[in-house]
Amino acid sequence: MEHQKNFDNNPKEKEFVEKLVTLNRTCKTVKGGRRMSFSALTVVGDQKGRIGYGLGKANDVSEAIKKSIDKAKRNLITIPLKNGTIPHDIIGKYKSSEVLLKPACSGTGIIAGGAVRAIMDAAGATDLLSKSLGSSSAVNVVRATFDAVEKLMDAKKVAANRGKTLDELWG
Repeated sequence: MEHQKNFDNNPKEKEFVEKLVTLNRTCKTVKGGRRMSFSALTVVGDQKGRIGYGLGKANDVSEAIKKSIDKAKRNLITIPLKNGTIPHDIIGKYKSSEVLLKPACSGTGIIAGGAVRAIMDAAGATDLLSKSLGSSSAVNVVRATFDAVEKLMDAKKVAANRGKTLDELWG
């Protein structure tokens, strides 16, 4: 009799798409030799506009990835997506990294570098243009992208800020 393990025992775990953005190995020289440790940067999303990122550090790769995914699930934000793209142009900044995000018409696809592409795939965007400016450090690019998507406003928010209804805004 063979025992089969059922790995799909928790359906809540499958609602998120998990993407590994970068994995860094660092060494510390100690008396007995070199001690390795790993840091993992991951992005999770439900492909319906909720995304989060996490940075985990541990002495082995799998533990670092697990920690980063747990942190990412705790830091979820919601972004306004309309027809698979963002509502307007935006620039996000973090330290010396800048990320420019532009909406794109249907069929364009996600034109973005590694970190921005992973975030937008996890968010569920299908059409987007982006340009990464300044520092290309993966952690800083991810934080700049999250700065940009946090500043995005949907039409309801703009109408509320102006004290108008949605119909008055669109004319």
